[in-house]
Amino acid sequence: MCRALLYLGQPVVLDTLFFQPDSALVRQATLPRMLHMLNLAGFGMRAWDRASREPDKPWSYASTTLPVFDRNLKGLAEKVSASAVLGHVRGVAYSTAAEVTPANVHPFQFPGAALALAHNGDLARFTELKPRLAARIPQDLLRHIRGSTDSEWIYALVLSGLRDPYARPEADELTQAVARALAIIREERGALGIDLSSSVNLFMSDGMQAVAVRYCFDFGRYATEDAARLHEANLHFLSLWYTLGRDYGLHGGEWRMTGGADAADSILIASEPLTRDVASWVEVPEYTMLHAGLREGRPALRLHFLD
Repeated sequence: MCRALLYLGQPVVLDTLFFQPDSALVRQATLPRMLHMLNLAGFGMRAWDRASREPDKPWSYASTTLPVFDRNLKGLAEKVSASAVLGHVRGVAYSTAAEVTPANVHPFQFPGAALALAHNGDLARFTELKPRLAARIPQDLLRHIRGSTDSEWIYALVLSGLRDPYARPEADELTQAVARALAIIREERGALGIDLSSSVNLFMSDGMQAVAVRYCFDFGRYATEDAARLHEANLHFLSLWYTLGRDYGLHGGEWRMTGGADAADSILIASEPLTRDVASWVEVPEYTMLHAGLREGRPALRLHFLD
């Protein structure tokens, strides 16, 4: 499994998300608190800087190396400030069959597309699903799929539900496209008789809005023939949390936001809290999609409950 984060609000230095906090995203590659599995298959990010050239185009970084040893990433993170951030450390099953390549590093963002997506989870029997999903995705989007992950196909499904897959979608259009993608996967799983637990925690941003999904198909159903191969994601719902506030940083020796939700100008969403003090973090309910957009400089938060 993987770890990911989303940030939307006042500009923040990337170092304060990726490296500095007690449970920063890069630290979660080797020391996740809510997952008993290392995330050693790469790091990727998108970061939107409104003051940069072509502000709709994010900073982009991807590497298959361990981010804890990545001096280029550290140097970049110390210098770049962004108002919207999507970061991801990738974990794969410990197997020689796993594909650790640049094409499989999240987030995914097709050329010219405004929306980027990262995924934490795994679709059971994906090889069987792939031909059926291909029939539901326009050829113009299929041609951009380069990697071997189920995550990139989920991304293509979401884009295929938008009126213009390359433009920045309205909030309702985006949430409907996500729900549609999940419905298609559910339908095709049913047609193939797939009823194994498959987590689909999603993280999406276009620089102006953030969407996070906590979801699992057929939670708790798993093959029992070989207990040694049973993944913990089949036994526990993958975690997802958020916190609202302002002035994210180090306050009184603790990494946190200040002011509380009533005075918030920023939102931070993550697979697990980045900070030692978790009192201000809220757990996203299972089978829920969280949408956040900035309205008059403040994050407007909506929760959508999913089938």
